[in-house]
Amino acid sequence: MWVLLLVLPGVACVFFVGVGLWVICNHFFTTDIPAAISHPVRLRVLHCLFQLLVTWGTIFEKLGICSMPQFVSFIHDLAPLKQDPDVVVKDLHFGTIPVKVYQPRMSSCTPRRGVLFFHGGAAIIGSLKTHHSICCRLSKESDSVVVAVGYRKAPQHKFPTPIRDCLVASIHFLRSLDVYGVDPARVVVCGDSAGGGMAAVVCQKLMDRSDLPKIRAQILVYAVVQIVDFQLPSYQQNANAPMVNRNFAFRCFCHYMDVHPSWKSVVMKRAHLPVEVWEKYRKWLGSENIPERFKKRGYQEVPLVPHNEDAYLETHHALDLMNMPLIAEDEIVSQLPEACIVSCENDLLRDNSLLYKKRLEDLGVPVTWHHMEDGFHGVLNMLSMPYFQFPCSTRVLNVMVHFLKGL
Repeated sequence: MWVLLLVLPGVACVFFVGVGLWVICNHFFTTDIPAAISHPVRLRVLHCLFQLLVTWGTIFEKLGICSMPQFVSFIHDLAPLKQDPDVVVKDLHFGTIPVKVYQPRMSSCTPRRGVLFFHGGAAIIGSLKTHHSICCRLSKESDSVVVAVGYRKAPQHKFPTPIRDCLVASIHFLRSLDVYGVDPARVVVCGDSAGGGMAAVVCQKLMDRSDLPKIRAQILVYAVVQIVDFQLPSYQQNANAPMVNRNFAFRCFCHYMDVHPSWKSVVMKRAHLPVEVWEKYRKWLGSENIPERFKKRGYQEVPLVPHNEDAYLETHHALDLMNMPLIAEDEIVSQLPEACIVSCENDLLRDNSLLYKKRLEDLGVPVTWHHMEDGFHGVLNMLSMPYFQFPCSTRVLNVMVHFLKGL
């Protein structure tokens, strides 16, 4: 018995070190660090730490202890929140949905802008805590009231629960603008990654609501506006990019959409949708909508193949407009308010932004576009990590602030 008690800690220690070494070795063999990144070593360390969390989360998931997203979210939320004396932060609930309201401490003689903020994290990770620093600085530097929505996440709450929570919270806020001193003519929806996609959906869904103030503008930071095509140029070029690679993106897709991971090869071959569906949406989804300069780096068109009916039955709800604001009808998109779109070159999801930008511009919607050549997915979140900040992180925030001040 005593021998067992002595051996077990040693085995656990060896296993722990082994997992760490495996993550580091796997990183150097499989991850491509772009040459344009200003601090490549910093990004390597950051990516290894994130992959370590994902790996341990996967181990616990296999053991039936908790899901991978639950573990990653738990560790992320352990980080202390840094308070700013110039910003008043209130934890509230809109119905049952938790929100954080950020208001500049200095009083204003006129109503302020209102910003509805939806955090990223593929709707499986990320939280009000992970995006606290972003919202705090956004409120302070743009002199706006920012409301961050703590929507429920997968895998416990799969599609469409997260986006419905965002819609409910948005309607609640729009009906109570006077409580927060917000100008009804200057309400903006904003989000990063999956949150950017949710901001786009909220904008479309509330566009025709005559009983609510109109959304003034939308800020979409490397937003997810389509989730069916994993073979766009940026998905091929950045398949092994740091932080979010194609394998991890598909895993998030499975968690959120309740799709079995065994369909991976079918989805990657684009055989999960019928040819006629691909042809129907080609005018918006097709790679010909991507400027040629973004296709020079190792892109090959994937030909359409006969679809797998079983895969289609399990994945076709990905075409719901609450997942795919990119494919909304022209009469909807043409009435949307102006947009500020931020894309990053070294991002798997870069082409989502390029496609949505083209969609808006083709229909006469004003677009302010900023492309970060040294950016990668999730770079905005580095603002809350003092040892892992990148110049691009501050530039993205400055773009958002400048756009808000111009409204």
